Amino acid sequence: MTPDEVLESQFGGPDTGIFTDGSCDPNPGPGGWGWVWVENGEILDQGNGRDPDTTNNRMELSALIDAFKKLPEDRDLVAYSDSQLCVNTINEWASGWEKRGWKRRGGPIKNLDLVQELYSLARAKPRVELRWIRAHEGARWNEYADALAALEA
Repeated sequence: MTPDEVLESQFGGPDTGIFTDGSCDPNPGPGGWGWVWVENGEILDQGNGRDPDTTNNRMELSALIDAFKKLPEDRDLVAYSDSQLCVNTINEWASGWEKRGWKRRGGPIKNLDLVQELYSLARAKPRVELRWIRAHEGARWNEYADALAALEA
């Protein structure tokens, strides 16, 4: 589905926030990421990009990184990701990993370069709350971010 098709057919979910998504098919393979910042159903900004040889998790993290770079520090905002792994990484696990010298008990941290960058950005913008949103449940702006990512994958 294209971004325009999403806008014509999807109407559920929150109408304010930053919505991010990554795409990679096959995984690993060529991938894309996308994000959109919406307030009261109006698009304020959006972005997307690609990587010719990547993984889905790297694209999910890349979408969040690019979005966080564009967001102001002085606003209460909610950033949504449909990747529980990304949300849990930043909200729950990264602080412990940092305290242990970026090590975890279960072995190396995958995508450490992107995890560290996103964690740093999230700490620099503490008024931006990162929340999980269920994928492919008809949330308009999550589907829109998915369509932006798919354009690049």
